[in-house]
Amino acid sequence: MSFIDAIILGVVEGLSEFLPISSTGHLILTAELLGLSGDVFTKSFEIAIQLGAILAVLALYGRSRFLDIEILKRLAVAFIPTGLAGLFFYKLVKQLLGSPLVVVVSLFVGGVVIILFERWYKERDQALGDLSTMPYSLALKLGFFQAISIIPGVSRSGATILGGLLLGMKREAIVEFSFLLAVPTMIVATGYDLLKHGNSFQESEWRLLAVGFVVSFFVAIFAIKFLIRFVASHTFMPFGVYRILLAVFFLLFIL
Repeated sequence: MSFIDAIILGVVEGLSEFLPISSTGHLILTAELLGLSGDVFTKSFEIAIQLGAILAVLALYGRSRFLDIEILKRLAVAFIPTGLAGLFFYKLVKQLLGSPLVVVVSLFVGGVVIILFERWYKERDQALGDLSTMPYSLALKLGFFQAISIIPGVSRSGATILGGLLLGMKREAIVEFSFLLAVPTMIVATGYDLLKHGNSFQESEWRLLAVGFVVSFFVAIFAIKFLIRFVASHTFMPFGVYRILLAVFFLLFIL
């Protein structure tokens, strides 16, 4: 992996982390286009730079939402299913990270799900908009939706957002909760992976990781602001169409 590769992957991660298009899937497919091997470092790189993008949430929301104890308690409950899924299926997830075909199938199926959901979905009159009063049972259910995203290509934000809409949350509220829930999820995922494999990295690889981390952080700030503006007046239908087109392109011309 070169510094240019690290920058490209950082940009891809920052742009895709908070959109319902699967940042992990995009990293795997981008690595395939760049001809990068699916070695231990590359897989760890794809996990760790996601934390760079996630920390953009702290930069934008840290002074308000992460100081609200009621929201923090609900985030803790929502994290439980994903934490357990990651712990028990860690080896399987690492194996799936090396499979572009799994990503393509997940992107296609997820795109179809998004399109069908948006054609059917109508926001309830009493949709929940206040995160600090969210029932703990709802937070736990959202955690199970996010846990589905351990499959590369599913999209953590997409699964959480659609789950929240299905369970009766306002669009803006579940998008924000998805942002916030990503923070503990990726801190734990990155920390666990680096504890297992970080001691095998060379100094040059740590530098590459730092480059991807920083690039993804700054690009993600732009992506977050874009999505907040987008959901105010649009559905996620365009992202569903994009997922399907991307999956078909890779299936026909790359894989």
